[in-house]
Amino acid sequence: MKMNKIKRSNPTTMPKPVGNYSHVTKIPKNSEFFVFSGQIGTDSTGNIPSAFNEQVTNTFTNIKHALQSEALDSANIIKVNIWAVQDIDWDFFYQTWDDFFQNENYPSMTIGYLSALGLPEIKIEIEIWAARPEEI
Repeated sequence: MKMNKIKRSNPTTMPKPVGNYSHVTKIPKNSEFFVFSGQIGTDSTGNIPSAFNEQVTNTFTNIKHALQSEALDSANIIKVNIWAVQDIDWDFFYQTWDDFFQNENYPSMTIGYLSALGLPEIKIEIEIWAARPEEI
């Protein structure tokens, strides 16, 4: 059986993305759709480190585990919403991001800076949406 594929594009009629993401993500017909709660930087024992970049690392680990719980991986991610309460260290973030997405299959992305998240110690939260295309 062949599987439909999630398609990502950056239309030539638009400016190039300012980061590693796609302007358009197209989900094939009859795909199974997944929405995950925003993931935060808790470690495996539930503690939230104070260092921002540790929270980034833990957040991506938690995203990986959430995906694995549904037999998905980074290629299934179609949309990412990122919220942070302080400036993101983009060099560190994009290294982690590129490692996670293996320098390809970048989903659509939105980033926002907020004054606070759900708990005072949370500095970043990342929400993902994913799809599993139907086999044809």
